Amino acid sequence: MQRYFANPALDALSPEEIYVLQEQRLVPQLTYCRDHSEFYREKFRACGVEPGDIKTLDDLRALPVFMNKDQERLNAQESLERDGHPFGTHLCADPKDIYLTGTTSGTTGMPTFTYTFTKQDVETIAPALGWRFAYNGLAYGDRVLFIFALGIYATSMSLWGLRSIKGVPIDVDARAGSELMLRFADITRPKYMATTVSLSEYLIGKAPVVLGKEVGELGFRGLFLTGEVGVSIPEVRQRIESAYGCRIYDYWAPAGHAIAITCDSPSYSGMHWVAPDLCTSFDDLVDPETKQPVPVVNGAVGEMVITSLRRQASPLLKYATGDIVQVWTEPCPHCGFPGKRAQLIGRADDMLVVKGVNIYPAAIKQVVQGFTPQVTGEMRIVLETRPPRVVPPLKLKLERSGQVVDTDLEGLARRIVGAMHDQLKIRPEIQWVDSGSLEKSTRKTPLFEKNYE
Repeated sequence: MQRYFANPALDALSPEEIYVLQEQRLVPQLTYCRDHSEFYREKFRACGVEPGDIKTLDDLRALPVFMNKDQERLNAQESLERDGHPFGTHLCADPKDIYLTGTTSGTTGMPTFTYTFTKQDVETIAPALGWRFAYNGLAYGDRVLFIFALGIYATSMSLWGLRSIKGVPIDVDARAGSELMLRFADITRPKYMATTVSLSEYLIGKAPVVLGKEVGELGFRGLFLTGEVGVSIPEVRQRIESAYGCRIYDYWAPAGHAIAITCDSPSYSGMHWVAPDLCTSFDDLVDPETKQPVPVVNGAVGEMVITSLRRQASPLLKYATGDIVQVWTEPCPHCGFPGKRAQLIGRADDMLVVKGVNIYPAAIKQVVQGFTPQVTGEMRIVLETRPPRVVPPLKLKLERSGQVVDTDLEGLARRIVGAMHDQLKIRPEIQWVDSGSLEKSTRKTPLFEKNYE
């Protein structure tokens, strides 16, 4: 039998039987959270339910959202002032039992210690984190150039996954600069690289300068990319794969949940949810504005809501992530993966409203990428007032490529605006900048230029 899931026992189960397993783990996790967290006790009390009342996934979906990023920050502030730690009032373990912790990136506000684990948590989660990479060929002893902002950041937890499958991470802090990254790639000869989309693109141009060779000559067998929308955009995918001469994979594990990765499909087929026994993430969607449940059917779009199923330190119950995803319930047409798959559409807090039209930056970026190589693909959405509402026209700053002369810009802008109107029903105002003018980040390259701050 072909192995698909991190827990091989799931390969023998039908989707309905996986539901049963999730439901068997649901009540013990909910009860544990109520018994060990004042915050969760109050949430159950406010709903008028006991953990034992929540026996099915439908019962769970009927519960209101308990927490989001803003509430998590309030919990952290309260626990810091009252209990002397930043892990939040939803912490269910003794702070002395915390074995590993890491923060979110802080791109949307004060970082939170969402990635907080006991030793048992790490032992539970690490094999699933590792299986994502093994699913696409990473094997015992394979070296992985791992380039992120290391230390307390969330991405560092993937190192535990790599080590669990006996991969060898060559971890380089992205803040060290492109020369060090490329030198390490050249001397350690890794088979794979894990980093962000924007950093992988940035290294394409830097390699000839630093090493005197193209990135394709480094011999990577595959790139694991996370943290940004991009792998799902055909033009981005083609550009990176062509430069490196290998397949790229989209992966994530927000707060150590929804552990997923794309397969070896030549086209984007969604991130495959390889550990549905650890959380309910792709099984619980809500409308991002009303927070009402969205039926999880093939092609459904909604905000992902996390409920942990096997977590000690910092379990999340009915946590609205802010991630807008599209979920597919049918088997993957390429590899046959039988579970749920998802594509990140955007962030709920990134949504813009232009003349009543809801727009996500990822959709704008996808249209822009369709005009490469006349544009570099780098862009900024210029905001003069606080989102989500934008007084039209939406201002869009784009990098032109070096091959485009001034006399071409008016016609190029007209074609881009036409494509935006046809596909997204907006007519942006284009502001041109020279190639290389928009700075790339070693973490997440921002899509917004916020002039109101």
